[in-house]
Amino acid sequence: MNEDAPVITVVGIGADGMAGLGDAARAELRGATVIYGSRRQLDLLDDTVAAQRREWPSPLAPALEALRDSATSAHVVASGDPMLHGIGASLIKVLGPERVTVLPHVSSVTLACARMGWAVQDTEVISLMTERPHTAIRPGGQAIVLCRDGADPVTVARLITESGRGDSELSVLEQLGGPGECRRDGTARQWTAEGPGDIDPLNVLAVRYLPDERRGSALPDDAYAHDGQITKQMIRAVTLAALAPRPGELLWDVGSGSGSIAIEWCRSQSGCRAVSFERDDVRRDRLMTNVVAFGARVDVRGGAPDAFDGAPAPSAIFVGGGLTQPGLFGACWAALPAGGRLVANAVTAESEAAVVQHYSTYGGVLRRYQHYAGEPVGSFTGWHPSMPVTQWWVVKQ
Repeated sequence: MNEDAPVITVVGIGADGMAGLGDAARAELRGATVIYGSRRQLDLLDDTVAAQRREWPSPLAPALEALRDSATSAHVVASGDPMLHGIGASLIKVLGPERVTVLPHVSSVTLACARMGWAVQDTEVISLMTERPHTAIRPGGQAIVLCRDGADPVTVARLITESGRGDSELSVLEQLGGPGECRRDGTARQWTAEGPGDIDPLNVLAVRYLPDERRGSALPDDAYAHDGQITKQMIRAVTLAALAPRPGELLWDVGSGSGSIAIEWCRSQSGCRAVSFERDDVRRDRLMTNVVAFGARVDVRGGAPDAFDGAPAPSAIFVGGGLTQPGLFGACWAALPAGGRLVANAVTAESEAAVVQHYSTYGGVLRRYQHYAGEPVGSFTGWHPSMPVTQWWVVKQ
């Protein structure tokens, strides 16, 4: 790195403004020549800061690129801890860690946990700055939800209630750390009927999800709305094992049906997301119902391969339907990057033939699964077989 390259200094600031900053942070701002930030953050600076103040434009990306190419140093003011869903990480991604210095403030998450009496390490952080409100739904536990505006808390309350967890306990914490700090408590059901009005746009939502129905294994089939076209629980478990999700990865679920594989993928690891492709309108609506109910980060699209255009590149692809559709496998294989995994399940003779042909061409691992369930036979018990499933998985070289 060029040692003379300009450095961007990011200073975290709370709702209490300059009064809450340490000596080092105050000195940086008072010695700055130009400071970038949102209007609200810039307004927190007092008259001792003489630097030129520049409000971030929308979209933000061009301004970050301009900072990368700038020949002069600059300062950025950000809310709380800039490395927690903040501008700090974005600047480091664009400029590199050598050109960015971060002076963090106490984060809104830490302040919220302190007010709630929750241990930070036991609390999930959910950001709605870039995600849709339904992604704040959880089957249990506790979370701090970073809201975009004053409408998000009531929206989240309604979605939680619709998911069957209306007893969940909510606290909206406004202007944390500032002179106007305010806390309002209720349940999701209460706020669905009549939510608090005039919530400050600067707020976070603390949620304790009730009842607590968390489980880490593959969910039972009746946890999902479906029409019978669903990857059954036992097969879903071995399918997820073959897909081997890693934190932050993206799955394409092709022929998604009820969306059970995409949803289980999202539940499996931190930051996992999915794109579901389903051509049937009724199933696609049902799929979206499941996605919302589980708070999954799933982008629901139309049929494959037509809906592939514009979808982000996958880390793995699951083909649960359409294996015999002309051109589908070729489009999936072309979209999969080197090192990506593809898993296909076949239940018909025709789809099994296609799987065996692909296995002969591309290699990988071929397995067949069949499980039996005990059922009454008069006063005795007999074994009822499920349909066998042929599974092929392969890593693209």
